[in-house]
Amino acid sequence: MYSAQRGLTFMRGLFKSYGPSNIKRLLWDQEFSGSKWNFIDHTAGDCVYPHLEKYVKNGSILDLGCGPGNTANELAADAYGTYVGVDISEVALGKAARRTEESRRADKNRFVRADFLSYVPTQQFDVILFRESMYHVPLGKVKAILERYSKYLRDDGVFIVRMATSDAKSGKSKHRPNAMVGVMENEFDVVEKRQYDESGSTVIVFRPWRRH
Repeated sequence: MYSAQRGLTFMRGLFKSYGPSNIKRLLWDQEFSGSKWNFIDHTAGDCVYPHLEKYVKNGSILDLGCGPGNTANELAADAYGTYVGVDISEVALGKAARRTEESRRADKNRFVRADFLSYVPTQQFDVILFRESMYHVPLGKVKAILERYSKYLRDDGVFIVRMATSDAKSGKSKHRPNAMVGVMENEFDVVEKRQYDESGSTVIVFRPWRRH
């Protein structure tokens, strides 16, 4: 029974990341409709915010996999000019929109329901953010996804990726997230990288090599 449950959980995780968009949307809407992800609703003081404030320079942010709108409503309001959040879950975006109304940022924040693996932006941005959402990119497609989005960075724009690359309690390294960071380091121009041991997170800031 336990093995069967583990198998179902594993398969659900695969479909959430790599399944067809309509299946991913259904699964994520189910989860955001319940209490499973309530723990991520409030992340004020997160380690990624100082990096965002440093590089956005009151400009524009594209947040891929924005979830319930944490970044859009917790980042200092005077740090950015415009924000576009993309997520596949209509339920998560409903939460994000309500939070935006409450924080009175409707003139700055906009949300789009889409699978970010295939989403096509309509403008260029100063920062393109993957906040944990890089987990849902197949390892073999990390370079291709980043290269596709590179054309939507302004000339001095950067990618910012935040990932849990080690276990906060044991300090044990996580193979797949670190392999993804390795792709970023090998294939792009790293501007800044910092490890936060208390959370096990790494924040890496980089841009395409052509933007030297």
